[in-house]
Amino acid sequence: MQRVTFVRYAVKPECAAENEALSRTVFAELREAKPENVVYALFRSGLEFVHVFVNLTGDDSAVLTELPSFKAYAKDVSARCETEPEVTRLGVELLESYGFNTKR
Repeated sequence: MQRVTFVRYAVKPECAAENEALSRTVFAELREAKPENVVYALFRSGLEFVHVFVNLTGDDSAVLTELPSFKAYAKDVSARCETEPEVTRLGVELLESYGFNTKR
């Protein structure tokens, strides 16, 4: 099984820049750590943020959630939010893909 997590939320206007900056530090740490078989993306539309995480080899997200930068981002995320994060977690089996590195 693989893990797919989709998170969507809107931040308070005064928190948008901080939220984006905290999120971007996670990507910097991921680029340094270079975990294999993980896909993570951040999207933004105005005050709305969408995070997509995929673990291609396991049904967990620890490779992301245990990073110090992610813990710093997650610490006060609810205080930055206008709407509570909607989280969808799926344990699924990847059948086909285009663009995902599927080394196993």
